[in-house]
Amino acid sequence: MALSSDAGRRWVRACALIVAFLALVTVLFAAGGPDSDRIVALTALPLATVAAAAACLWRSRRFTGRARWGWATLAAGLLCWGGGQFQFLLTAGPTIEAGPVTPGLTLIGMAVLVPAGLLILPSRSQPLANRIRSVLDGLMIAASLVLVAWVFVSGLITDARVGLPFYITLLFPLGDIVIATMAAYMLPQQRRRNGCGADLAFFGAGMLAFAISDIGYAYLGLVHDDGVGRLLDLGWLAGYGLIVAGALRPRVPAVTPVDLPAGVRSGAVLLPYLAVLAALASSVLFHISTGHSHPFVAYTRSFLILLIVGRQLLTQLENRDLTRHLEQRVADRTAELYAREQQFHALVQQSSDVVTVVSPEADVIYQSESVQRIFGYPARFLTGRRLTQLLDPESAMRLAQALRQVSGRPHATTVLELTVRHRDGRTRQAEMTITNLLDDPHVRGLVLNTRDISERMELQEQLVHEAYHDSLTQLANRALFRDRTAAALASSGPAVTVLHLDLDGFKRVNDSLGHLAGDQLLVQVADRIRSCVRDTDVVARFGADEFGVLLDEDGSEAVARRILNDLEAPIVAGERQIHVRASIGLANASSIMEASNTGASNTGASNTGASNTEPRLAGSGFGERAEQLMRNADLAMHHAKAAGGGVYAGYRPQMRDGLIERLELESDLRGALERGELRLHYQPTVDLVTHEVVGFEALARWPHPTRGMINPLDFIPIAEATGLIVPLGRWVLQEACRQAVEWSRAAGGRPLKMSVNVSVRQFDQPDLAETVAAVLAETGMPADLLCLEMTESVLMTDTEANLEQLVRLKALGLTLAIDDFGTGYSSLAYLRRFPVDTLKIDRSFVERLGVLADDTALTDTIVRLGKSLGMATVAEGIEEFGQLAALREMGCSYAQGYYFSRPVPAAEAGRLFMEGAPV
Repeated sequence: MALSSDAGRRWVRACALIVAFLALVTVLFAAGGPDSDRIVALTALPLATVAAAAACLWRSRRFTGRARWGWATLAAGLLCWGGGQFQFLLTAGPTIEAGPVTPGLTLIGMAVLVPAGLLILPSRSQPLANRIRSVLDGLMIAASLVLVAWVFVSGLITDARVGLPFYITLLFPLGDIVIATMAAYMLPQQRRRNGCGADLAFFGAGMLAFAISDIGYAYLGLVHDDGVGRLLDLGWLAGYGLIVAGALRPRVPAVTPVDLPAGVRSGAVLLPYLAVLAALASSVLFHISTGHSHPFVAYTRSFLILLIVGRQLLTQLENRDLTRHLEQRVADRTAELYAREQQFHALVQQSSDVVTVVSPEADVIYQSESVQRIFGYPARFLTGRRLTQLLDPESAMRLAQALRQVSGRPHATTVLELTVRHRDGRTRQAEMTITNLLDDPHVRGLVLNTRDISERMELQEQLVHEAYHDSLTQLANRALFRDRTAAALASSGPAVTVLHLDLDGFKRVNDSLGHLAGDQLLVQVADRIRSCVRDTDVVARFGADEFGVLLDEDGSEAVARRILNDLEAPIVAGERQIHVRASIGLANASSIMEASNTGASNTGASNTGASNTEPRLAGSGFGERAEQLMRNADLAMHHAKAAGGGVYAGYRPQMRDGLIERLELESDLRGALERGELRLHYQPTVDLVTHEVVGFEALARWPHPTRGMINPLDFIPIAEATGLIVPLGRWVLQEACRQAVEWSRAAGGRPLKMSVNVSVRQFDQPDLAETVAAVLAETGMPADLLCLEMTESVLMTDTEANLEQLVRLKALGLTLAIDDFGTGYSSLAYLRRFPVDTLKIDRSFVERLGVLADDTALTDTIVRLGKSLGMATVAEGIEEFGQLAALREMGCSYAQGYYFSRPVPAAEAGRLFMEGAPV
C-alpha cells in the first residue's frame, strides 16, 4: 500500500537531505588533503551517529511494548558503535596500521546492544530458536568470508605479525556481516507480521555499508597503505544515512505479504552451508598451494566446525520438538477423527432414519443398527440379504424399478413410499430416499434412507377426515357432500337425488334447554337419518340443524317419508323427551338437465348437428352442477317449511324463478331506501263515540318505477329477512312523526295520534328506545301522541329482553298497542305483565260479526278484556255499517277500515283530518 501523501513527502525530503549530506562530505574529501579529510571525518561521523540514534529513538516512540524497547536498544547500540568509530579515527594517524586498537564502545554496540535490539523486536511467527539460528548462520557466513578473504590475501600478510590486534580488527567486519545476516533472516517474518519491513531492510543495508568500510580498513591495515585516504569513512556515513532513512520511513498500515518462491527459501537455508563449503575449499587450496597450514586457518575452521555443530544441535532440538508436536497433532487428529466417527455412528444409530447401503441388485452391503429400533429387524439379519425378498410383491417391484432408474445416473436421487412389514407383523408405511453413490470410493453402493411415516400418514388421514366431516355427528360436511354429489353426477347422471333437511323449531330447543341438549338432539337425528338410508348413501350435516342426503337411485320420496315418520317418535335428551319435526326439500338431477335441454333447444339451427337423445348436464363442470343441485334442494326445503313444516317438497323450476325475483326485489328495495323512493300512506282511526278522526296508522308503500305499486306483503317480509326493516322502520317513524306535527299545527294545535308498526327485528336492536327518543326530539312530536304497534310474537319471543325494551319505551311517555290481537298465543299473564295500552282486534274477527255467533262473542270478550285491563280497543277492517253498529254496541273505542277510508297519501289524509271522515 502506498504511503500517505504528507508523510511520504516528508520522508522524501529527509532522504534528499541525507543524500545531500553524503554528497557534501564526498566533495570535501575529494577536494582536501589528509588533514582536512581527518577534520571532515571527525565532524561528520558524530553528526551521522547522533542522527541515526535519534531517528531510532523517534521510531521507538511510535510503538509500544517490545517494539519500543527494541528500537531504543538499537539507538543505544548505534551511539556506542559511533563512539568507538570516533575513538578509532582520533587514535589513527595519517597512515592506517593494524596496530593495537581499543575496541571499547564499538564492540559493546556491535556485539551486545545492536544484536539484542534486533532480537527484542517482536516477531510472533519467528520463535527464539529461529533467531538464534540467524545468529549462527550469520557467524558461519562471516567466518567463511573471512577465511576466504584470508586465503586470497595471504600473500600480502605472510610477513606480518598476526596476533591479537589482527584478530580484533577482523571482529568488526565479522560483526557487521552477522548483524546484516540477522536482519536479512528477520525481514520476511517482519514483513509477514507487520505488513512492511522496509525499516529493517534499510538497517541491514546500513550494516553492509559498515562491513565494506571495516573490511577496507582491515585490508589497508595489513598492507600499510593509505592510498584511499578517508574515503572509507563514507561507508560508515552511508550506513548511518541508510539507518536514518529506514527509521524515519512512515509506518504502512498493511502491505500484502511477500510469499517468496520455494527456491529462494531453500537457497536462504542452504546459504550458510554453501559459505562453509567455500571456506573449506579455500583452506584446502591454501594448504595445497603453501604446503603448510596457518594457525588462523586452523582456528577459523575449528570455529566453523563449532558453529556447524551448534546449528545441528539446534536443528536436532527443533526436529525433536517438531516431531513431538507432529506426534501430538497426529494423536489429537486421530482422537478427533475417532470422536467424529463415534458421533457419526451414534447419530446414525439414533437417527429416525434407517440407513442402508445396497448393490444395484438390492443386496444389503451395510445396515445401520437403527433398523431394529424402527422395524424390529437386527442389522446382522438384513446384511447380505436381498432387500426385495423382505417386501411385499408390489413394493419389491417398485423398489427394484427405482434402483434400476437411479443406478445409471451418478449422484441421482429419487423418493418413493413403500409398505414395509414390521417384524411383529404390523404393516408400516415408509418413505425411502435412494441416492446413487456407486462412484464414491468410500461407499460404492446405493444409499437408502428409510423413515417410518405411519404416524404421519395416520395424522394426515385424521386431518383429512376432520376437514371433510362434522365433528359433532361425524357425518360428512358440506365440502365432502359437494364432492360426492359431483362424483355421483359424473357416474350415475339422472338417477342422483339430493335431500335437504332442516329441523323445525330447533332454535327453541337451544334457547329453552341449552346447547348441550341441542347437540344431543342433533346426534340422535343424525343416527335416525342414517338408519333410514343405505350404507352406500351419503348423509351430511351442513351446519346448525341442516342435513343432506345423497341418493343415486329412485325412491327419494319414500326415503323422505321414512325420515319424517322416524322423526315423529320423541327424542330423549337428558331427562326430557323432545318432539321434533323436519322440512325436507328434494331435487333430482333431471331438474338441472331439463334446464340444460331447454337452453339447448332455444339455440335453433346452430345445434342441429348435435344429438338430442342424450341429456346434457348444465354448467362447465360437475362441481358447479353439484352446487346447483344442492341449491335446488335448499329451495324446495324452504317451500316445505313455508307450507307449515313437517312435510317434504320436490323442486320445481318456478321455485328458482321466485328466488331470482326475490333477490331482484331485495336489490331494488335496498336502492329504493337509499334513493328515498318509498312513500307513506295513512289510514285514519275514528273515535266511535265522537265520530272524529283522532289519528292515523302510517303504512309504507313502494311505488316501483317499473313494476308499479309493490304489495307490502311482498317487500316487508324481504325487509324483515335481510335486516332492511331497521332503516326502513326508522324512516317510517321519522316521516310519520314529522307529518303528524305538521297536520297538528295546520289544525291549530288539534292533537293527532300517530300509530307506527314496529317489527320483531327492530326489537332486537339494543338502541331502539334511544332511536325513538331521537326522532321525537328531532320532529317535536309529543310522546303521548305516538303509538307503537307490535304483533303478539314480540311478547312470545325473548320475553325478558323485549319486556325490558317495552319498559324503556314506555318510560318515554308513548303508548303501546298489540296489533292483530287474537290471532297469536298471548296469555292473560303476558297482558297483565307487559305495559300495553291498546288492543287492536284483528280483521278476521270483525269481518264475521253478525255471521257467526261464536266470533261475535269472541270479539265482545276481547273488548271486555281490554276494558277490564284498562286498555283501549281498536277494531280493524270495518267495511260495513252492521260491523260498525255491532262494535258500537259492544263499547269498542276506536275503529279502522275501508268503511271510513282506505290508506291514502299524505295530502288526502290531511284533508280527512281537517274535514273528518264520512261516518
